[in-house]
Formats: sequence, structure tokens, C-alpha cells
Amino acid sequence: MRLEDYPTEPRYTARVLRTEDITEDGSDTEVREIVLELEKQKFDFEVGQSIGVLVKGSGDFGRSVHHRLYTVADTPMTSANPEVTIVVRRCNYIDDYSGEEFIGVNSNYLCDRRPGDEITITGPFGMPFTVPTDKNANLLLIGLGTGIAPFRALVKHIYRDIGNWKGKVRLLYGAHSGLELLYMNNKRDDFTNYYDEETFEAFKALSPRPNWADPIAWDFAIEDRADEIWKMLEDEHTYVYVAGQRPIRDALDKLFGEMAESDAVWAKKKADLIEQGRWVELVY
Repeated sequence: MRLEDYPTEPRYTARVLRTEDITEDGSDTEVREIVLELEKQKFDFEVGQSIGVLVKGSGDFGRSVHHRLYTVADTPMTSANPEVTIVVRRCNYIDDYSGEEFIGVNSNYLCDRRPGDEITITGPFGMPFTVPTDKNANLLLIGLGTGIAPFRALVKHIYRDIGNWKGKVRLLYGAHSGLELLYMNNKRDDFTNYYDEETFEAFKALSPRPNWADPIAWDFAIEDRADEIWKMLEDEHTYVYVAGQRPIRDALDKLFGEMAESDAVWAKKKADLIEQGRWVELVY
């Protein structure tokens, strides 16, 4: 489904409650966790879904409104008014041909908002990352960059709301450097809340070199865990959830194709997982 296919109605007014830069000190990127409060409106959403943010455009190229989706980064809050948490990376783009820099309209708009500011949202959208009813089920969670957002919510839901989880929960998180890791740094290390859980383990995939264009070393991250991960994939009680930018799909297909010792074998295995509802991707 293309972004332009998502509806921009109905619209809701939300007020910024809190905004915080959650990147490590010294990082050259800015990623903000923004908590929004809706004004006395019912707004039901589930873990893994997204909201749309509407920003008034300049009218260039016929665009009077810029619409972008952001994944919800926390579980639904029980309060007088609904609260929604999103994670936003400030984005600027360099045109490959002209070298001209373009500002990411929605991301810069959101990163510039301060408590009390109002924004317009839509949604929720998308298939949620549902938690299996069987507490013995295994979960393999694979995220890239701000793709960590839904897994922050999902892991919290599993261990704080459901509890007594028996299956394995493995979080594989990719970033270009340690400074780009979200919720796993000195400023915010939310996943430490679950390190004492016997069933939870998180591991990181970083670029082997500091250049932003270098690929994430997914293979290095799982080389000592490849057997465990493949056994999880072979287990009919395992669910795989993937979130992040579209290149993560090709990187994982390459990685799992090598683990399966054949691209064709992996393609068949992945197709079966998707058909069974045990492989769900949230890519953008």
C-alpha cells in the first residue's frame, strides 16, 4: 500500500506533552521521542500500528498537505485522554544530481515542536504485531533504526502487561554505530528493564566501519547465534516481526538465504511463514 493510499480523514488534534532527544551524546543525528495527548477523543490502537501526521505544505507540486506515518512506540495509556508515543528522526536529503539539500518536512516539523504545541494526526493504520495467545511461543524481533519503536512497546506489553512469558524473545537491533542505537544507550536504556527476564535477550548489529553508507553487519551479529535462530525459524511456535527501512528486507533475505544454504529454500520457508501469519513486516 502506497503512502498516498492512506486516508487523511478523520483528523484528530493532539497536543505535545513531552519531547526528548533519545540519541547518545555525541551523535550527529537527532531522534526524538514525542508523547502526544489527544483532546478528549477515543483513539484505539494496538502495538505495531502507526499514526499519520499531517503538516501543511507550501502547495508546490500540488501538495497542500504532507502526510507521513510514524509507528507507535508505547502501549496504550489508560488516562483521561488517549496518549500516543512516536519516535521521529530529523531527516534532510541531498539530491543525487543537483547536490541540493532538501528538508524532511514532517520530521523537522515534529522535531521542532515543544510541549503545548498542537499537531494534526490520522489513523491508526497497519497490521498490529499481535502477541500469540500461547505464552510458550517464541518471538524473533528484528529492527533497524527507528524500527525499534514498535518493539519497545511489544516487549513492554509482553513482560509488564501479560507476564510469565515462557517462550524465547530475541531482539536483533541494527544501527550504523553505537551512537545510533535507540533505547540502548547511556541516555535511554529502556530494554535493561527486561535483562533479568530469563526468556529475553537483545543483541546488536552495527556497521563494521563508521561510514553511514556502509551496510549493517547482520551476519557478524548472529554468527554465534545462527543455530539457535534457525532452530527458532524451524519451530512452528515461532513468530518473526521485522520493522525498519525497506533495505532491511533485502539484507535479511540475503542473511537467511545463506543460513538456509539456498536462496530458493529460504524463499519457500519465508513464504510459508508469511502464509501462516508467522512473519510480519513493517517496512517504510
